[in-house]
Amino acid sequence: MKKLTRAKKIVVPHRRRRELKTDYRHRLRLLKSGLPRLVVRKSLNSLLCQLVEYQATGDRCMVASDTKDLKKFGWLANTGNIPAAYLAGLLCGILAKKKKINEAVLDIGLYRSTPGSRVYAALRGAVDAGLSVSHSDEILPSDDRTNGTHVASYAAWLKRENPPEYKSRFSSYLKSKITPESMPALFNEVKDKILKSG
Repeated sequence: MKKLTRAKKIVVPHRRRRELKTDYRHRLRLLKSGLPRLVVRKSLNSLLCQLVEYQATGDRCMVASDTKDLKKFGWLANTGNIPAAYLAGLLCGILAKKKKINEAVLDIGLYRSTPGSRVYAALRGAVDAGLSVSHSDEILPSDDRTNGTHVASYAAWLKRENPPEYKSRFSSYLKSKITPESMPALFNEVKDKILKSG
């Protein structure tokens, strides 16, 4: 008599998991905290910070800031770098405080955790604005990276050593009529405006 074999049960993952957009186990751990999520998402030329609250009918965005919003405060430099990410996080934190949101949990999605990256620059900005987010100080970028001193010193060196390369590499800055060497001054000016808006 031939033995009957049972077919294997195939479990199809959720669509967003198949598309590598959501890690549902990690998301569940964040939701169990009961706190709003500080969601940080980046692209090549911008970074988005949102404070998102879970609801059964779908997540609700309570506060959002984008590096492109910094133009309203006079930021003319690149919006895809670490100083811009810090300022976007600072703006998000200020907006959160206005809505009486004092605590959150960081959600970096599927990004690899790289200490000193733009994601953690945004976190540092939000924390400096007064938002309480659990983190380790080792992952945050240093002061000279958040205020653009590293960009200014590299630009000054490159201008001295290789002027054509300087003009090529910093062409977007020069087109906007700002010099990369003035990045720390511009950063402090925009930071003061954001803090005063709170």
